[in-house]
Amino acid sequence: MIIAGIFLATAAGGRKAAVAIFDRLTGDRGEELTELSKSTVRSVVNGILGIAIIQTLLAGLGFLAMGIPDAGILALVCLVLAVVQIDILLILIPLSIYAFSFAGTGAAIAFLAWNIAVGLMNNVLKPILLARGVKAPMAVIFVGAIGGLIAHGLVGLFVGAVVLVLAYTLFMLWLDERTVPQDT
Repeated sequence: MIIAGIFLATAAGGRKAAVAIFDRLTGDRGEELTELSKSTVRSVVNGILGIAIIQTLLAGLGFLAMGIPDAGILALVCLVLAVVQIDILLILIPLSIYAFSFAGTGAAIAFLAWNIAVGLMNNVLKPILLARGVKAPMAVIFVGAIGGLIAHGLVGLFVGAVVLVLAYTLFMLWLDERTVPQDT
């Protein structure tokens, strides 16, 4: 938290440095690439971490409503699985089956339907939130985030997405660059 506070306090200087570095690397596109980096991080936070938290809270509410033992620990497991992009239905479906052993049939069916809705919301919301505000395909952001997570842990989730989106953008700029024939 202290390190994050220091970075936040010096954010304007960091932004100027990023613009200067990108300007030096790409000519006059420093502002555009700095904004792309910022929007990519925001997209990953909303699309991966935000959905993981929403899914965990909704799953935890379902656990509490059904009286599932150790609901907090199970919700924490769901959070970890959701962050590392493993479907939390691996936890929710067995718990739904378990609910049929102690709850009434109607309550167990409602819990199963709730768990399926919570587990599948990832498939609907993630593409919407990952691609929002970034001029790169959602697949590029997602592959960068997952590759970074595998290679470097939680920080890699953000760094991988930013690096891959910037590499994709620079590659596309390079492809679109028109060469002017020189007079000889």
